[in-house]
Amino acid sequence: MNDCIFCKIASGEIPCMKVYEDNRTLAFMDIAKDVDGHILVVPKKHFKNVLDCDEETLYAVMKTVKTVSNHLTEQCGYDGVNLLNASDESAGQSVPHLHIHIIPRKRNDGIDAWPRFEGAREDIQTVFEKVKM
Repeated sequence: MNDCIFCKIASGEIPCMKVYEDNRTLAFMDIAKDVDGHILVVPKKHFKNVLDCDEETLYAVMKTVKTVSNHLTEQCGYDGVNLLNASDESAGQSVPHLHIHIIPRKRNDGIDAWPRFEGAREDIQTVFEKVKM
């Protein structure tokens, strides 16, 4: 996609701090400066989000997420990771290119990466009937 910033990063048109790369995916440092070690994993081929991504590409993205996450915990001194994704603007997606955020974590680091929910509004049984497959 011509105007997609992540496509431009993946193609090398825009430089980035590459953490990991293979033939289908790229992991690079997020420049938001919101938390130390914040990494983004993207497919090199453009997909808006998880909802329109083919299974093979999604598998490649998640394989890279696992590879990078294992590296962070086994080689870099982190204890765990948060994985974050928003699929669609309604879910808070701000860049329309599939990406997974990896937030490296240490015990007692003071980071609260879990969203605060205000509570369910509908009966759980009603919602279950609507969403079950």
